[in-house]
Amino acid sequence: MSSLARPRHNRVIAGVCAGLAKRFGMTPWTVRILFLLSCLLPGPQFLIYLALWLLLPQEP
Repeated sequence: MSSLARPRHNRVIAGVCAGLAKRFGMTPWTVRILFLLSCLLPGPQFLIYLALWLLLPQEP
């Protein structure tokens, strides 16, 4: 597995879902759909996304 970082390519908004997908061996669209489905449930999903956007480094 690769390290957790936001890629410079193949990203839609901030690259958080693409980075998570690359880290866990999934396709970026699968992670994006899972994130959108999780937003239908109550919880801090959007805040976690924003935190990951700020905390995850970009790929070199």
